[in-house]
Amino acid sequence: MIAPHVSDTDALYLIKVGEIHLKDGNRTEFDDRLKYDIKHRLAGIKTELSSREGRFYLRIDEKESTRAEYVLSHTPGVNGWARAHRVRKDIESIEEAAATVISPYLEAGPQSFKIEARRSDKGFPLDSYGVAREIGGRLLRRFPGLSVDVHTPALVVNIEIREKAYVFILGGSGVRGLPVGSGGRGLLLLSGGIDSPVAGFRMLSRGLALESLHFHSYPYTSREAWEKVRDLASALACYAGGMLLHTLSFTEVQLKIQKDAREEYATLYLRACMMMAADMVAKKLKLNSIVTGESLGQVASQTAENMRFTGSFTDMALLRPLVGTDKEDIMRQARTIGTYDLSIQPYDDCCVLFTPKHPVLKAAYEKSREEFLAMGFEKSVAETIDSMNTVRLPCAFTPLREP
Repeated sequence: MIAPHVSDTDALYLIKVGEIHLKDGNRTEFDDRLKYDIKHRLAGIKTELSSREGRFYLRIDEKESTRAEYVLSHTPGVNGWARAHRVRKDIESIEEAAATVISPYLEAGPQSFKIEARRSDKGFPLDSYGVAREIGGRLLRRFPGLSVDVHTPALVVNIEIREKAYVFILGGSGVRGLPVGSGGRGLLLLSGGIDSPVAGFRMLSRGLALESLHFHSYPYTSREAWEKVRDLASALACYAGGMLLHTLSFTEVQLKIQKDAREEYATLYLRACMMMAADMVAKKLKLNSIVTGESLGQVASQTAENMRFTGSFTDMALLRPLVGTDKEDIMRQARTIGTYDLSIQPYDDCCVLFTPKHPVLKAAYEKSREEFLAMGFEKSVAETIDSMNTVRLPCAFTPLREP
């Protein structure tokens, strides 16, 4: 498929993909998934999206360029993107396009640059080095404020010789990873904390489409606490292409734990009930995995022994993408993806209710399972599934924020 013809009122984006290149025999499937995802996020806008020799080309009306750039910056599978000029394959046309892309940067003063050229069309008279040398020399003569720096340039002008010549300066970075949905669909246990949204983002970037499950304990947790989680799910929806948020009322389950369980086991048993509920929901929705924000040793319920215990209440793939991640690294990524400020809002979720002063740190696996199962939590948990509430959160477009 050839790259689209571009009119004067169109914006043309050259999209770079990375990991998809490694997929060899099923590369087409991943390409198609990414194309669908980009088109889905730009629904309602006339677009042309095509691919050729490892590059995607997006043509869209200039008026929609801000939205296009937002989408490309939030779509897993996209490594980077650039506004590109598509011109004839002759040195004069390429020079003019290079001058056009570099001129705005010279308004700030002298700049260093280099040319990176790639010649896919071996019939072009100059090789990659020859293109770089010729265009670089012409730009130096044309703009006295330019200087060459091949090691740490301020600007890199990219030239790709394909069926046409493409000239661009890389404009933005993407999420990288794999297209959403290429790894199936999973269920994210989403609390109001910092960790679980980051865990969700990491799995989205590995190609796992997600639905979210939240446990609410009204009246012990407030409406504002649920709205905070809804806003976190909405933030993830921008990367997911939309998100379903399921909510289970866990008040009765927690009251039963408080009544029947030893105090030091209250949090651990709550986590076990949540895992049991997640297993039921995931199977009901025909999902392939469960995702949690657990990180080894971060809290009492996240020791190796306690995670073994809580994880035993599902036979589905249990994914813990943060298990070996430092808290500061998690917080840093939460800021990057836009969930940190939401997560630190002072509305407690059900995990902090009835928290014991001295929680058990290393549950004896067999004994703890035996005691837990004897208390008959499965019936109470199953009843919460029958009254599950679901809201659909769209992939909302918001303008890009200044860094």
